[in-house]
Amino acid sequence: MRNVEVAWIFRELADLLELKGEDFFKIRAYRNAARILNGLDKPLVEIWQEGGLAKIPGIGKNIAAKINELLSTGSMKKHEELLQEFPPGLLEIMSLPGIGPKKAALLRERLGVTGLGELARAARENRVRTLPGMGSKTESEIIRNIEMRENQGGRVLLASARELASEICGYLKGIPGVKRVETGGSLRRWRETVGDIDLVAAGDDPPLILEGAACYPRFRQMLESSPGRAKFLTDWGIVVDLEVVPEEVFYLTLFKNTGSKAHYRRLQQLFTERGLALEEAGITGGGAIIREQDIYAALGLPWIPPELREDRGEVEAALGNCLPSLLETDDLKGDLHIHTNWSDGINSMEQMVQRARAKGYQYIAVTDHSRSLKIARGLSLEKLREQHEKIRKMNDNLTDFRILTGIEVDILPGGGLDCPDEILEKIDVVVASVHSAFKQDRETMTRRILSAVENKNVDIIGHLTGRLILQREGYNLDFERVLEAAAGCGTILEINASPDRLDLNDLNARKAKEKGIKIAINTDAHDLKRMDEMPYGVSVARRAWLGPGDVINTMPVEELMKFLQNR
Repeated sequence: MRNVEVAWIFRELADLLELKGEDFFKIRAYRNAARILNGLDKPLVEIWQEGGLAKIPGIGKNIAAKINELLSTGSMKKHEELLQEFPPGLLEIMSLPGIGPKKAALLRERLGVTGLGELARAARENRVRTLPGMGSKTESEIIRNIEMRENQGGRVLLASARELASEICGYLKGIPGVKRVETGGSLRRWRETVGDIDLVAAGDDPPLILEGAACYPRFRQMLESSPGRAKFLTDWGIVVDLEVVPEEVFYLTLFKNTGSKAHYRRLQQLFTERGLALEEAGITGGGAIIREQDIYAALGLPWIPPELREDRGEVEAALGNCLPSLLETDDLKGDLHIHTNWSDGINSMEQMVQRARAKGYQYIAVTDHSRSLKIARGLSLEKLREQHEKIRKMNDNLTDFRILTGIEVDILPGGGLDCPDEILEKIDVVVASVHSAFKQDRETMTRRILSAVENKNVDIIGHLTGRLILQREGYNLDFERVLEAAAGCGTILEINASPDRLDLNDLNARKAKEKGIKIAINTDAHDLKRMDEMPYGVSVARRAWLGPGDVINTMPVEELMKFLQNR
C-alpha cells in the first residue's frame, strides 16, 4: 500500500468523524497523520516492516496501531464502520470547494442530499439557499463546481499518473521479451492532467507480452483487447492503454502515440507537401526511422521536444530554426519557496538544507507563513526575527551553500501585507500570496494583488491565480492588468511546482515571458518529499517555451542576490 493511499484513508477517516460530530482533537490528529504520512520520504511499508512506526515524528501510539492494522489486514475497522454508516456520496459532497463536513451534514439532515446528483438538483431548485449560512451565491458555486467536475471526464493529476506509469513500466520491463517501454500521450507531453496512461512497448512476441502484462497486480480488469494492444482498468480507476510493437517500428509508434493530434496533423501536412509519407517500414522517399529524430529530420526539422507538441507555433519555429533552448531541471540552483516546522512544514530547516544540498542546490529560501495565517501556524514578528537569526548562525557554518531569509507574506483581503515594510525590506526573499477571501469580485481581487505587485519589498508573487487543479478554479482576476504591473515593476511571478497547483500554468507563463517578466520555479515544499516535485514546475516552464534565462533560480546565489536588490 502506497503512502498516499494510507494518507487518504486517514484523511477520509477525519472527514467522516467530523461529519459525525466527533471530538475536534481526534479529528485534527487524523488530519495531521494524513499530512505526515503523505510527506514521508520513505515507503511507509518499509518503515512498518522495520518496526519504525513509533519513530515517525508526530505519529503517536493510537495512530501507529491503526497504521499497523491497515498494513497487516488491508483495512481499518473504524474506517470501514464509518463508510457503512454514511452514504458514499457524502464524501464526494464534502470534497467540493466551500462545503466540508458541517455543510454536508446539514444538506443531508435538512434536504436529504446524499450525492452530487441530488445536490445539483437541490441547488437548481433553489432549495440550498433555505439553509442557514447558504444563499443564492452558494447555490451558484455548487452548480459551477459540480459542472467543472463533470467536465473533467475522469482526468487525474499528472503526478498521480506518472507515479503509476513508472510502477507499471518497471513491471513491464521485467516481462521476458520486452526490449523497451516508454510513456506516450499527454503524459509524455507533461500535460497537467491525464485522461489515461498511454504506454508503448517493443518486443518480438506482442501477444505473449500482453498476456504477461495482464498479470500486473494493479490491473483490475481488461477493458479491450486486440492483437498488439490492450486497455486495462487499474485499481486507482485510471485506464492504461498499452501497445506492443516490434522494435523496428517502436519510435514511429511512440511518435504517433505522443501527439498532440494537432501537432501530428501539422506534420502530416508537411509530409504531403513534400511528397513524403510515414509508413511502418519507414518514410517513403525519406529513409528508415531508427530514432524519433529521423521523422523530423526527413522534413528538415530539428527534433521537437514532446512538451512543445501542441501546435502552438512550434513547427513554424522549427522551420525557421528558432526553437527555444528549453529549461532543464539541472539548470536550477535553488528553491525560493519552502516551509519548515517553524510554521506548517513537517521537517526542520536542517533537514531541508540537507535535502537541498543532496540535490546539488546552492541555496534555498526559507519562506514560512506570516502571522495572520493561524491555521498554518504563521510566525509572529518576534518568531520571524528569531528564525532569521538562526539562519544567519547556520550560514556561518555552511560552505558552498546559503540559506536565504524569507517569508511567505499574506496579501490581506484589504490589499495590505501581513508584515510591516520595515521588516520586509531586510528579508532576502519575500513571496507574497493570497490565502483567504478567495471569492472576492474581479476588481477587488485585482486591486488586492496589484498592491503586492507594486510593493517594492515584494520579490515574488506566489501561486498567482490560486487554482487547485481538479478542485478549485482560480480567482476572479484581471490577469492582463497584473501582468502589465509586474512587467512595469520588475516583480517576479512564480510557477508553483506543486502538482495540484502548477500555477502559473503553461499558457500564462508564456504570456509572462512575452512581456519580459522573470519567473521563479519553486516547490512550495512542506516536507522533504515535496522538494522532489521541482520537475513538475520545470515541465510547465518547458511547455511555456521558457529557457534558463527566463528563470531567476538558475542564477548563482551572488548573482541572484544582486538581481533581487536591483530589480
